Amino acid sequence: DVQVRPEEMKEELTKEDLDKRVDIYLTETETLWIFDMPSVMVSVEAEDAGRVQERNKIYTDICKNRPGNDRFVEKTMQTINGAAKNKEVQCEKIIMEDKGVVVTSWDLYDAFNTLEINPTSKAEGSRATMGKTSKSHPTMEQQQQSTSVSSDRGSTTCMTISESTVVAKSQEEEECHSEAVLTSPNLQRDLFVMERILMENIFQPKLAAYRQFPVLPDPNVTSDASGAVAAVEEAQQEEPDEERDEEEQEEALIDASILSDLMKTPERAPPSLEHLWSYLCDVTRAHSVSSMAWSKVNPDLLAVGYGAFDFKEKRKGLVCCWSLKNPMWPERIFRCKHGVTALDFSLRSPNLLAVGMYSGSVAIYNVRSHKDAAIMDSSRSLNKHTGPVWQLRWVEQASGETEDGNRERLICMSADGRITEWFLQKRLDCTDLMKIQQTKGEKKKLPSEKESKSEDLICQQAAGMCFAFHPKDSDFYLTGTDEGHIHKCSCSSNEQFVKTYRGHKGPVYKVAWNPFSTDIFLSCSADWSINLWHQDSQTPILTLSSVTAFVHDIMWSPKSACIFAAANESRIEVWDLSVSTLSPVISRPAGPQVMFTSVLFATNTDCLLVGDSAGEVGVLELQNLAAPDSNAVRATRKRGGSQRP
Repeated sequence: DVQVRPEEMKEELTKEDLDKRVDIYLTETETLWIFDMPSVMVSVEAEDAGRVQERNKIYTDICKNRPGNDRFVEKTMQTINGAAKNKEVQCEKIIMEDKGVVVTSWDLYDAFNTLEINPTSKAEGSRATMGKTSKSHPTMEQQQQSTSVSSDRGSTTCMTISESTVVAKSQEEEECHSEAVLTSPNLQRDLFVMERILMENIFQPKLAAYRQFPVLPDPNVTSDASGAVAAVEEAQQEEPDEERDEEEQEEALIDASILSDLMKTPERAPPSLEHLWSYLCDVTRAHSVSSMAWSKVNPDLLAVGYGAFDFKEKRKGLVCCWSLKNPMWPERIFRCKHGVTALDFSLRSPNLLAVGMYSGSVAIYNVRSHKDAAIMDSSRSLNKHTGPVWQLRWVEQASGETEDGNRERLICMSADGRITEWFLQKRLDCTDLMKIQQTKGEKKKLPSEKESKSEDLICQQAAGMCFAFHPKDSDFYLTGTDEGHIHKCSCSSNEQFVKTYRGHKGPVYKVAWNPFSTDIFLSCSADWSINLWHQDSQTPILTLSSVTAFVHDIMWSPKSACIFAAANESRIEVWDLSVSTLSPVISRPAGPQVMFTSVLFATNTDCLLVGDSAGEVGVLELQNLAAPDSNAVRATRKRGGSQRP
């Protein structure tokens, strides 16, 4: 029914033609196939649907019967490969460049040696080179193309080696720069200041209690307490006036009765020790504290000596200088070859610290220096000690060599029975003050017999354990021996004793003069006792014993003539002879498997320092201890200790 398009059409239309009705006919053109993909699915209504279903059924039966069937054998066969497809992608224009580098023979030698010595830098250099090349070349194919176009292949290899060398050098420069920053003095100074600020913030209440300053309360706690007080006051205001008046009268009567009772029988809290902090770090842990000494110029600087107290197990020693400004880490650490047994600061040269060791050697350290080595030692001395140096002290003696008429001497006591004086010249050398000799036991005398003034017979040397110079007359000093005897000696005589005090049954570990009554001194021993002596009496005035344990150390209080502290193996004790001579006023037991070894009073505060066998130095505050009467102390000083207690 479609009508055929007329073959001829007028090219030009007139106005009359435009007004006429024109018929337009649309006809179908040829189909243009852009993409033809045969379908793998067949319609159920198609003509060959039955044939396809039959083939699929046969294939399914074959697959089911195939496993375990001998009729089927696995072998390879050629399959039809899929048709190749060409895919075109538009990309940027590939830019190819030629690079060349002039390299000398020594550059090649150095580069290859660097790569052999440091293989990691080689891998990093190659990765860095690949990263840089990938920025200039989009893909590896482009890199290969650019290399193939290059006229000189050797120049490309040289370029890669030189770039890896530059990368390795840059890494070394960065490491050197970081090390220089970390070790710079400015950074060290800033870290030091930051550490001081942190320590002040952390230990502020403890340090305030140590220096006997008022401890500032926490503002949050204060605000809460003030809020509670305000709430109580408001509740009281809401009560009726009559009831409040009655309650006030009752409370007034009760308060009056309580005050009268308190006036009759005043009560005071018992003395106690409160732990503030401990000087302990990983370096000092498991080292026994053998001795402690304050700096004579800086009261905040403490020197502690560490060594194995059980000398069957030989360990290296330590000397740590602790400061109150940093209780968590020592300011100086000096490592010694042998265990430290004694130490003391010099007064004339406050930077010098004398250290005695278990091997018998004596060393002088400069605490201002950061170096670990001693500035002087007794290794080259021909008169050095052959036994452990149990005690050493810097002693001032009257002399005309200095401006103020005093000179300082270093005195040492050793287990070889010698008391020596050391000289700090080009080398450390000594001379003997006294060689302690053993004496025979004293015979019992009948009352009718007269006192014999003959000297004790000398048989052999005795081991010296401790000594103490008189606080007023430095020409006399006391020495304690392993026999249990205490000898009074004079610096002007090195052959015989001035007097011998007998009262201990074991080695005397420490003797100490009373700083207020200079005729009185204390001694402690391994016989579990503490003896109080008067220098004019050869028998003890008082014997104190509280527990069955060795007494390793004693020290008089610098603020009272009747108070002293003692370090037993099992506990620390504070005695006040004006209160009791039978038991200590304060005792603090040691921890499990810990033994107290040394004790030291703080010079300017009411605190006590205690060292133990675990390497810990505990700082304890003395609380509620009776303060000495200033008039009594002043009178005692004027008397000079002429009267016995």
